[in-house]
Amino acid sequence: MRRAFHILLVLLCSIQGVLTQSSLAASIAQLPSCALLCLETAVGNSTCSATNTTCVCNDAPLQAQVTLCVTKTCTIKQGLTTKNITENLCGAPVRDKRAQFNALSITFGAVSGAAIVLRVVSKLVTRAEFGLDDYFILATFGSGIPSSVLEVHGLTSNGLGKDIWTLTPQNITDYLQAFYVMEVLYFTQVALLKLSLLFFYLRIFPAPKFRRFLWGTVIFDVAFGAAFAIGGIFQCRPVSYYWTQWDGEHEGSCLNVNAMAWANAIISIVLDVWMLGLAVSQLVKLQMHWKKKVGVGMMFAVATFVTVVSILRLQSLLRFSNSTNLTWDNLAVTQWSTVEINGKLVRFVSSKPTLVKLCQTTTNHSSQSVGIICACMPSMRVLLVRLFPKYLTSTANRSGNKYYGHGSQGHSRLGTNVSVSRAKELPSVPKDQKSIMFSQSYEVDMEDETRLVPMNDLPAGYGKSRSQGSSIEG
Repeated sequence: MRRAFHILLVLLCSIQGVLTQSSLAASIAQLPSCALLCLETAVGNSTCSATNTTCVCNDAPLQAQVTLCVTKTCTIKQGLTTKNITENLCGAPVRDKRAQFNALSITFGAVSGAAIVLRVVSKLVTRAEFGLDDYFILATFGSGIPSSVLEVHGLTSNGLGKDIWTLTPQNITDYLQAFYVMEVLYFTQVALLKLSLLFFYLRIFPAPKFRRFLWGTVIFDVAFGAAFAIGGIFQCRPVSYYWTQWDGEHEGSCLNVNAMAWANAIISIVLDVWMLGLAVSQLVKLQMHWKKKVGVGMMFAVATFVTVVSILRLQSLLRFSNSTNLTWDNLAVTQWSTVEINGKLVRFVSSKPTLVKLCQTTTNHSSQSVGIICACMPSMRVLLVRLFPKYLTSTANRSGNKYYGHGSQGHSRLGTNVSVSRAKELPSVPKDQKSIMFSQSYEVDMEDETRLVPMNDLPAGYGKSRSQGSSIEG
């Protein structure tokens, strides 16, 4: 019985060996003739047998010789085919991160979309006027919709997150065509987000000298965005050469794409830091409760985080610039760009008005989610104040007796605290004397937080007494 088992085991091993040899022969038969010649030459110069797959796959000098030979003698398409066959033959793992990237893109797109909806709702509820900052935020989100669609149905569907040699030639061409559109959209979104923040600054900061700095920054940002958007569109001649040059079978010329990406990222980060400095120069002058200052500090932390995202994206461009495996190495750049733009937008849409300025100071293409989120924070603050005024406003109580009609209340302009003036308090009046007494109690906001909210964005009655009682004695 035991002998029969050993015979069966030997037969199974023999069959496995035959199948392995058959699989090896089938794989070798699929190799392009140029690659087959390179493999034969390299195996002849090594100690490995042509049928010893393990030896061939683990011999580093042999692999290096084959790679060098294929690069010189085969076309790009033949080289990719060779790489795919040899990787499968050697049992290399198949890498695929498309599902993770799609989840990231859809999540950030949904969050930024929700932030935009809340911003619009807060404007409608408070019957506030839409300003240029609102329109530029909507424009940024509008340009982000095709970006989100292309990320799923243009990039990952054609191989983003996979090794390029596992794709068909048509997949690679379609991927690069989608990436071209995404690049132009990203350059546009970076500039639009900054414009939204700058126009928000212009709405709340009235100092003439400071506004001149803001308008200068607006002009620079418009020029910056237009230059890179136009440069991105016409970076290759013909334009189609951007997505056809990869195979080496087409003629054309392109600008240095890597230099353009680096220049855009560096200028954007410097501009973000400049805008953050502008906001800080005004916010440090505000008189606010220490709790509010803690909130401002937390917003600074958010702004710093998004700036770090921009820097990380810049670092990922190093791999992008030297890549021969575009669909795999571009994954990091695209992820950071998605996080960056959407995160900034949500941050600006949903923060407290006081902190909005601090938050919008960073922008880039992962950077597409952190930016949209940040852009919606102020309007959400106004909506929350409307819904929960008792918990989200700071007040001070005043009460006193004065002659009826002699009381006066004045509100300072932006940049100063609310002030209250009232008539001198009356001495006690004998009850048998015919006179009229007027008693009033009220609450007013006494700090600079409202300075950072355009007054027409506030609900009716905000800043006035929320509780007032009067009595007349005679």
